[in-house]
Amino acid sequence: AHELGTPLGTITVVAKELLREVPEDSPLREDIELLRSQSLRCREILATLTGSSGEEDSPFARVPLTHLLEEIIDPRRGTGVDIHVDAAPEAAAQDSSEPDAARNPGVLYGLGNLLDNALDFAHSRVDVIARWDEQMVSLKVQDDGPGFSEAVIERLGEPYVTSRPVSGDRRATGEEGLGLGFFIAKTLLERSGARLEFSNRKPPDSGALVEVSWPRDALDGWEDAGERD
Repeated sequence: AHELGTPLGTITVVAKELLREVPEDSPLREDIELLRSQSLRCREILATLTGSSGEEDSPFARVPLTHLLEEIIDPRRGTGVDIHVDAAPEAAAQDSSEPDAARNPGVLYGLGNLLDNALDFAHSRVDVIARWDEQMVSLKVQDDGPGFSEAVIERLGEPYVTSRPVSGDRRATGEEGLGLGFFIAKTLLERSGARLEFSNRKPPDSGALVEVSWPRDALDGWEDAGERD
């Protein structure tokens, strides 16, 4: 992750200089502004990841899964949308102990991004549901908003596809924009061993549903996602 800082800084500086030289009415100006804004966004994400790393020797480097979830959720409470957490063993594995998880900065960022998206589109409620047994650990993040558009649901997680509308109306769906943060979140979670599935909730419920699942031994072996090959 640290190695990305220099090239991103160079891209940002070059884009800024190009903006100074390109006329206001140039057809290239919008593309250059987009390049600069996205390079700044990448630097923010990189700062988040590097700022969270280096804690492997901390006594809190590994925490129970529910503690990890609260670390992600707590700063996002008070937004006007209720966040409900339901964490328990699978019904057929009631004796299964709660898994511990490393405070992997990539996973913290990835799950935080999924939660942010759910909060942005929810009307009033987001549910975070965690289940585990001796083989698997799964998380569901679901909201009560309009759900994913059929036009983009199969492509979510690609670098330039998002369910966010270009117009900025958070509750509309179906238009394409830049899903860079979502793409990075999906990539980091997959590098931790996770599998992601995107769908809409079944009627009569409405809203989007993202399911993230790990083999339990992968969760137990989380590393700093930024240092993996």
